Amino acid sequence: MHVLVLGGTTEARRLAELLHGVPGLELTSSLAGRVASPRLPPGRVRVGGFGGAEGLTAWLREHAVDALVDATHPFAGTIGFHAARAAATARVPLLAVRRPGWVPAEGDDWHEADSLDHAARLLPALGRRVLLTTGRMGLAAFAASDGLWFLVRSVDAPEPPHPLHMDVLLERGPFTLDGERDLLRRHRIDVVVTKDSGGAATAPKLTAAREAGIPVVVVRRPPVPADVAVVPDPEQAAHWIEELRSRHLPGRPGPS
Repeated sequence: MHVLVLGGTTEARRLAELLHGVPGLELTSSLAGRVASPRLPPGRVRVGGFGGAEGLTAWLREHAVDALVDATHPFAGTIGFHAARAAATARVPLLAVRRPGWVPAEGDDWHEADSLDHAARLLPALGRRVLLTTGRMGLAAFAASDGLWFLVRSVDAPEPPHPLHMDVLLERGPFTLDGERDLLRRHRIDVVVTKDSGGAATAPKLTAAREAGIPVVVVRRPPVPADVAVVPDPEQAAHWIEELRSRHLPGRPGPS
């Protein structure tokens, strides 16, 4: 049984760890290639795009994929829709692993934004020293933010266009609460901008901001296909794959 995991996330790596070495299971993890030095999962890895839904459909057929798992980042863009179209066309079972979004707690001062452009428009009324944790992509939305200073935290160095007044902090999570408290204090941050990525690896900044009374601009997640089976974690995804695999055993029918 051949499983293709669209990954690049903590959940995708964990799923690869759970499935690596399982008898009768061939696993391929696919990374988009947007990070220079990604954390590679165990097993076979391919890097790069497929060429849209049509290219992914062709890959599924060419490599005899029996199951497709979309474990990409919540802000990965259109890949979820491409996966849904490709899976339906190639008649391959599809499962999405979508980590739950963050939920505000008592004392949080959250301001929701529909996009990075919307987030940039909210900032002048909220603060002047910004911790920007939305990654290196999309910084053009903040390039015209006059009078603001940004501490941009990302895995790889950002490229122009980006804010005129900024420092760059190259770091990869997970982050600790003590570390986030110190970061906000040391750089005199008075507003935080984040995407609603969910998960525990980058959540401590939200707690640190709540403790310090700092407002947080939270960019909402983009829409996803509505007709795809979803689980919240890799353990449940591994169970779904095991059920499919059991139907591939000799003497049993394959997945419909």
